[in-house]
Amino acid sequence: QVQLVESGGGLVQAGGSLRLSCVRSGRTFSRYGMGWFRQAPGKEREFVAGISWSGDSTYYADSVKGRFTISRDNVKNTVYLQMNSLKPEDTAVYYCAASWAIETRLEARADYWGQGTQVTVSS
Repeated sequence: QVQLVESGGGLVQAGGSLRLSCVRSGRTFSRYGMGWFRQAPGKEREFVAGISWSGDSTYYADSVKGRFTISRDNVKNTVYLQMNSLKPEDTAVYYCAASWAIETRLEARADYWGQGTQVTVSS
């Protein structure tokens, strides 16, 4: 089993920045890809960003490309999402996910999920 715990969400004004963190515990030796998904009120959960086990490959949704950066520290078993130039439409609950196939960007291919952290961007 893998446990994921997110932190770093909050309220920020448009144009501001936040950094989300996701700490992984349990089967930490497993070489999962990691990703971030988000779900806004009344909308389906969508892919935001993903990173391979090695960190050599990263993937982004078009809506966040150039503003968000995903990274990971395998020594600390932590994945990060640096979010800059935030917009009100980025408001959502952000979920961390572990996946053997994060490159597919598919929610259905995620194996483990965190509980989510709320990000609210005011205009």
